[in-house]
Amino acid sequence: MKTIIIPNPGEVKIIETPKPEAKEGEALLKVLRGGICGSDLGTYKGTFAYASYPRIPGHEFSAQIVSLNGDASKYGLKEGMVVTCNPYFNCTKCYSCERGLLNCCEHNETLGAQRDGAFSEYITMPFERIYDGKGLDPAELAAIEPFCISYHGAVTRGGAKKGDRVLVIGAGTIGALAAVAAKSQGATVYIADVAQKKIDYAVENFDLDGGIFNDGGHFIDRCLELTQGRGFDVAIEAVGLPSTFQSAIDAAAFGGRVVLIGVGKQNLDFNFTLLQKKELNVFGSRNALKQDFLNLIDLVKSGKVNLAKAITNTYSFAEAPQAFADFAAHGADMLKVMIDFTK
Repeated sequence: MKTIIIPNPGEVKIIETPKPEAKEGEALLKVLRGGICGSDLGTYKGTFAYASYPRIPGHEFSAQIVSLNGDASKYGLKEGMVVTCNPYFNCTKCYSCERGLLNCCEHNETLGAQRDGAFSEYITMPFERIYDGKGLDPAELAAIEPFCISYHGAVTRGGAKKGDRVLVIGAGTIGALAAVAAKSQGATVYIADVAQKKIDYAVENFDLDGGIFNDGGHFIDRCLELTQGRGFDVAIEAVGLPSTFQSAIDAAAFGGRVVLIGVGKQNLDFNFTLLQKKELNVFGSRNALKQDFLNLIDLVKSGKVNLAKAITNTYSFAEAPQAFADFAAHGADMLKVMIDFTK
């Protein structure tokens, strides 16, 4: 079968690999669509904190069940079903796993990051990680995983709710969908970025309350202006840079909540007493939980959220190297980049 691989930073190749065989308790899946995540792009660019090489990328995907090795009836799985999957493999033995915090397992291995990913014609997955797509379009279904990351940060961790004023810093896919998640809970939501095109796209397509161009010098003044000098109840960092995390801290209200979703390699030297002075609640947010997947499949199925609007570019399987190159060069003009593995 054909497989996409990143042998080294700056390289993407399509190679021949053996077709996998499902073990007991696993399904053989034919991949339909796959989204290029920021972490996949970071692996390609050599900037992702968890990257190692060579690496098969991909953890955002939809697939069709080809065969099931064992009794999958208790999971509701059937051959031919179109599904998505939980790509975060936890060890089951660490303290986090013991407490049910599977998303932040101390030895977590995410597909496409710490272990090879899903960007092949066929993959295998354990029954318990496979979720019925309930008839969603394969492209939207492939976008459920990044929506889960965003929802987990904005709602599960940040507690965004009706009456809150929420700022999301970063208008890429995760940031835009974090804004969508907060908006779905009734919050007033603003999104910020250094790319005006991304701000405009997010505001116009996801019914957000406004955007803030992050020019550095006047950013916090604008945040205070929009909140009558109070700051935001929830400030979500979805970039992964020291400067944007500092901006989230600065933009948060006294007694506010700061959520870090972004992943980066750099250190931040900052006046930590500001956390004490403002009595901030600072949350890290990593991955997502099974319930996030199930909730969001239902939410998208209900029609209240249109994930198709997050998909701005689609490439064929054969065009995968070009997809990565284009995304790296023109990221400011792209949101979710999808690969169609059926073409």
